[in-house]
Amino acid sequence: MRPRADRRSVAVAGALGATAAWCWPAAAPVVPWLARLARVPRALPHARGIALTFDDGPHPAGTAAVLELLAAARATATFFLVGEQVERFGDVAASIVAAGHEIGLHGYRHRLLLRVPNRVLADDLARGLDAIGTATGRLPDVYRPPYGVFSAGGLALVRELGLRPLLWSRWGRDWGRRARPEAIARRASAGLGAGDVVLLHDADHYSAPASWRRTAAALPSIIDAVVALGEPFVAVSHST
Repeated sequence: MRPRADRRSVAVAGALGATAAWCWPAAAPVVPWLARLARVPRALPHARGIALTFDDGPHPAGTAAVLELLAAARATATFFLVGEQVERFGDVAASIVAAGHEIGLHGYRHRLLLRVPNRVLADDLARGLDAIGTATGRLPDVYRPPYGVFSAGGLALVRELGLRPLLWSRWGRDWGRRARPEAIARRASAGLGAGDVVLLHDADHYSAPASWRRTAAALPSIIDAVVALGEPFVAVSHST
C-alpha cells in the first residue's frame, strides 16, 4: 500500500494533468502555433479580403453607430452576438441582418469557457442560437468564444454541433477604459493584410462604459486602411 503522501502526490498530479488537458487551447488567440495545433483559424483561409468583426452586441447605440459607418463605406462585416443581449435588443440584431451583414454566435452568456462544464455550455449554445434565430431568422454557423478562450471540451462540443470556431489575427484592444481611438485604429491596422480578421467591439455590456464610442471613432481610420490596401470587405461566414 502506498504511503499517504504518495497517494496525495498522485492525486495532485492527476488533477494538474486534467486541468492542463482542459485548458490547453486557451492561449490560442495570442500563440499562433497553438491555434494551428487546435485547428482554430485566426485568419481567412484564402489570400483575398479582410474581415471586420464585432463582438459582444447587439447594443442599441453602439451597433447603430457601427452600422451607419459601415453603410457609408459600403463595407460588409460580421457581428458575433450574445444571446442574452439579443433577447434584450432583438430589433437591433435584426437590423444587422437587414443591413446585409453576417452574424456569428458569441454564446448566450458572456462567460469564460474554462469555467463552464460541457453540459452547461451545450445549453448555453442552444439558447444563444435560439435567441438569434428568433430575432433575426438566421442561424449562425460560426462561433467565437467569450474572451477568445476555448477549453478543450468546449472546442470539441462546438465542432460536434456543427459550429466553426474562429479567432482573429488583428485587434484594436478597444474594450479598456484607457483605450483611445487613435491607438485602437493603429493597433487594428498595424501590419494589416489580405486574409486578416480584425476584432473590434460594438458594445460595452462586458467592457469599460462607453467603450463603443471609441471604437466607432476609430472605425473610419480602420476602414480607410482596408480601402488603401485595395482589399474587399468580406464576411467570415462566407470565408471560413
